[in-house]
Amino acid sequence: MFRFPHDVYVDVRIVESHNTEIRFKELVLQSQKIRTEKGALIRVFDGTRWYYGSTTDLENIQASMDTLVQMATPNPDILNHPVVQAFQVNQEKMLRYEADSVTKISIEEKQALLEEILAQIADPAIVNHNSRYVDNKTIKSFFSSKGAAITFDQQTCGIRMTLDIVCGENKDQAGISKGATFFSDLGGYKQYFQDEIAKSIAFIRDAEPVVPGEYTVLLSPEATGVFTHESFGHKSESDFMVGDETMKAEWALGKRVGRDLLTIVDDGTLAGNGYTPFDDEGTKGQETKIISQGLLTGRLHSAATSVALEENLTGNARATSFEFEPIVRMTTTYIAKGTRPVQEIMAEIDHGIYVETLKHGSGMSTFTLAPARAYKIEGGQITTPVKISVVTGNVFSTLQEVDAVSAEFELTSFVGGGCGKMEQYPLPVGFGGPYTRVRKLKVQ
Repeated sequence: MFRFPHDVYVDVRIVESHNTEIRFKELVLQSQKIRTEKGALIRVFDGTRWYYGSTTDLENIQASMDTLVQMATPNPDILNHPVVQAFQVNQEKMLRYEADSVTKISIEEKQALLEEILAQIADPAIVNHNSRYVDNKTIKSFFSSKGAAITFDQQTCGIRMTLDIVCGENKDQAGISKGATFFSDLGGYKQYFQDEIAKSIAFIRDAEPVVPGEYTVLLSPEATGVFTHESFGHKSESDFMVGDETMKAEWALGKRVGRDLLTIVDDGTLAGNGYTPFDDEGTKGQETKIISQGLLTGRLHSAATSVALEENLTGNARATSFEFEPIVRMTTTYIAKGTRPVQEIMAEIDHGIYVETLKHGSGMSTFTLAPARAYKIEGGQITTPVKISVVTGNVFSTLQEVDAVSAEFELTSFVGGGCGKMEQYPLPVGFGGPYTRVRKLKVQ
């Protein structure tokens, strides 16, 4: 397909992205947008320096490549460079969403589904609401001078709404989002949106300020997922460790960081927002156990970081679009499920907090979670809703405090957000897990 030179390494990543967005303000249609974007990123490596170029002129990728190659210094020994040797040579076509592509659904059908869900909003406590339907279908192709030739697709769709709720003197904003892989799945979430609306109204009406302090906290699968992503997932991205001896010492493989019940996994092969069957360097996606039974056992890698730290590739070099070079990013990250029923775990909490949904989270060595809905746990039962600004803790200390994970398990998908790192935002990621009990967290 391309004329690759012999004295430098070259790869080409071609991305074709189809996006739909339908916006409503209350029950009034504001906009419909269908956008198709095509582009490519070309990378050239001469063993000393990388040269990058992006283009939307797909007919002239070869010319763009030739221009970059002229900037590089010829290196007859390039195939023996450790990073070049690390690159996989996969040759595969994997179009799993071709038959059920969201691009085959009419915009009228997509709008009708959103209107049907909006028709459920009838409570006078909701004084204003905005909503949108979004979907994305992406086809990626990857070719390299080593012989890689890959084509695969990714797909997501979903609905997100923002509600302004007023209950007497109490008022707040609630966000509800649900994502899916196939459009046909979204029709099954009508009851989900109805239930979430009712829960949000009841919470804002009845919630009282929490008494600040240290509590035993039970995290829902959603909260577990964000906690795992923010508190621990980012620390597992190995580009933070290259050249940082302090970080490498803190992150020494084999170190005990939790109890035997704690296993944390990143897996790009799982369907959903984080589905990455091949990363943006052509590495095949896989399951990577970052923590296994309480011990640090892995990190997430690009080819460059795997060579620098002398560890195996994991398939985690990702970019938000063809305009960016790949960097180390998570795919779908979660705590593995346990064996105990959540009701049994909760029954052991005499005085604690249950975090059901979150507004957002952030963190590295110290993390913070901002709950949307949280409740007291008293005598092993969920009772009064409580307003909480943040739940916070030190990452490694908190991992040691995880003392129970449930047999119930859920991976969650959302639309309208994503993971940010450096200038690349938003990147679709998946997360979730079991109900997770943390013996001690600061609640404010």
